[in-house]
Amino acid sequence: MNMLKSRVVTEGIEYFITYADNFAIGYFKKQGFTKAITMPRERFRGLIKEYDGGTMMECYVHPSIDFLHMPEILNAQRDFILQRIRLNAKSHSTVYDPVQKPMVMESNGARQNEYVARAMAIPGVAEAGWTAADIQQTASGGAKDGDRQRSALKTEMLQILKKIDEQQCVWPFRLPVDTTEVTDYLEIIKDPIDLSTIQKRLKKEDYYRTKHLLYTDLMRMVNNCKLYNTSDSSYYECAVQLEEYLKTVFPDEVSKEK
Repeated sequence: MNMLKSRVVTEGIEYFITYADNFAIGYFKKQGFTKAITMPRERFRGLIKEYDGGTMMECYVHPSIDFLHMPEILNAQRDFILQRIRLNAKSHSTVYDPVQKPMVMESNGARQNEYVARAMAIPGVAEAGWTAADIQQTASGGAKDGDRQRSALKTEMLQILKKIDEQQCVWPFRLPVDTTEVTDYLEIIKDPIDLSTIQKRLKKEDYYRTKHLLYTDLMRMVNNCKLYNTSDSSYYECAVQLEEYLKTVFPDEVSKEK
């Protein structure tokens, strides 16, 4: 691919545009393709065939990059950055004394305070945002249970989104509807939603506090598609297929609706 890029640069070619199925998206990403299309649409509209179930991807061929020597360039950049870091960093040369003995919490209040103080004295603990109360609560066995539960829920929901993204029927839902092309969309759909927006919301700490909230947004996405498109369109068919798949992913939510 780098040899091809180095060749097309001499021909004045700036972009590659392709359609990738769900199993090829990862491969094209490794070759420098992205789902964000920056090439002006008037330059390729009518010249590339659109495929249902495929994702349009673009690779910008930068004219100033020496594609034939990319490994050497990246290694040189990495070495330069590490050299600059070492001018100020001490982590590669500083060795701290180990903790003298295990810090086992005892019921005695004075002993607890001593162990907490020793833990807070370890370099990096306070800088990481820990407080004496955090350490005391952690060592007593009841610490950060809520954090662990939220982290587990977030991980589970990210896995759900990953499985949804692997389905053939999700191609209409990956990105927001382009309202410059679909000019009447917001007149009909008052609360638009798409998978990229849901993923951004999920990465914000407390937006989806329950799986029910995630399910609600996903079903709104499906219902928006069914509302705007006619029942004989491929978009409507994809919405129906995704709705059926969501029933298998959220069986508890579906049972509540009955």
